[in-house]
Amino acid sequence: MVLNPLSGEANDATRQHSTNGQRMGMQMRGLIGLCATAALASLVSGCAGGASGDPGAKSLPMGQSCQTIRGELNRLDSRGVPALVERSGNGGKLNPAQRSEVDQYNSLLNQYLGARCHV
Repeated sequence: MVLNPLSGEANDATRQHSTNGQRMGMQMRGLIGLCATAALASLVSGCAGGASGDPGAKSLPMGQSCQTIRGELNRLDSRGVPALVERSGNGGKLNPAQRSEVDQYNSLLNQYLGARCHV
């Protein structure tokens, strides 16, 4: 509220402006509070695990089980395929037979992890 410098009293226009400003400030505080509440609710619901974005375990191909896939991975491990996978990942050259083994290993590993056989 602004006082009239001559009379020392507030005029009606000043009172109206002051009231509108207070009302606008209260509305903004209410809007900010509502947005903060909505953001907090969204954050809490995300942490609650309701919509975690986890697609869940994938089913294995017909005739496959976690044990059969693990057996194949062990067989490829014993043949040194993980070293080939690392070489391939670092940009190393592989012949077609090695590339095939790397692709098979990666495919089996994706199935194994996707089906959550490791947990």
